[in-house]
Amino acid sequence: MEEQRFTAIELCAGVGGQALGLERAGFEVISAVDIDRDTCVTLSQNRPGWYTVCDDLNQIEPVNHRPMDYADVLSCGLPRSPYTVAGKQLATDDKRDTLRATLDMASYVRPRVLLLENIPTFLHAARFEAERQAVHEAVEDLGYELTSSVLSATDFGVPQQRPHGFMVAMHADDLAHFEWPTPNYLRCPSLGETLYESMASDGWPEAADWAARASEPAPLIMGGATGRGGADLGASRAKAIWARWGIYGGSIADAVPGPDFRSNFEIEPRHGLPGITVDQVALLQGFPSDWKIHGRKTSAYRQISQTTPPPIATALGLRILTALRSSTRAARSHI
Repeated sequence: MEEQRFTAIELCAGVGGQALGLERAGFEVISAVDIDRDTCVTLSQNRPGWYTVCDDLNQIEPVNHRPMDYADVLSCGLPRSPYTVAGKQLATDDKRDTLRATLDMASYVRPRVLLLENIPTFLHAARFEAERQAVHEAVEDLGYELTSSVLSATDFGVPQQRPHGFMVAMHADDLAHFEWPTPNYLRCPSLGETLYESMASDGWPEAADWAARASEPAPLIMGGATGRGGADLGASRAKAIWARWGIYGGSIADAVPGPDFRSNFEIEPRHGLPGITVDQVALLQGFPSDWKIHGRKTSAYRQISQTTPPPIATALGLRILTALRSSTRAARSHI
């Protein structure tokens, strides 16, 4: 008997981390949506089989896009800026926010699963109670139940201190078979282990010493948000943390250090420490080395810095897939 096919639509797809993770879990990604043109080229070049829609989610009429008629999973990594403690926390009053549009899309698609991702404050901060209530109301309209959890990147082999807040909504019959993924790595690779090969690739003689010093997972990758500015590793505090691990965080590097570079922790970090490249940031986000990011440095960094690491999405996708396959509830037929 042919195994049942399960599909997914990814909204606010970004560089494709969550969609790629769901694909690896066994879902067929039938459509991906994002507003950024470089991002859409990234998605189309890496996955030409995905139906990529480059448009503002708040303006899209799904009836004009037949591949968006239905999917088993409707997934969205909501833009972080409206909810981050480093910003003004405008939530749905922020023009970049897509929560209302995502919930409207859920009402149209009526998937078996609604999957929302954001920073953990979205799940518990008192300031966002109205937004969480909007999610609850949309879930009730679908006839589903809601569960939420925070998953940490290091628990799934992603070498970065990065927590993600997830909401999953399903029919009670499906949810009865759903369990949140548990850590699947006994030991997460360190920053040094992850980047040693690339750091040494142009003959930098200190690469091994640097890797030994960078003996823990990387700090949270920050910066790069739309409208925030250029490509760097975040505010002063974040840059100071990176400096302790031997990385200059004031800008994203154009290339790895060469044979003549010498590190010096005693002088101003800009001149004494190597930076990391966009490709290295992608490795720290758990992307495969063959995933190519379109655009100039600032655009490429913005895409990769804000994404969900694929290994987390894979672990979660596998649990969702198990729930759907285990449930006796029939999936809606395609129109």
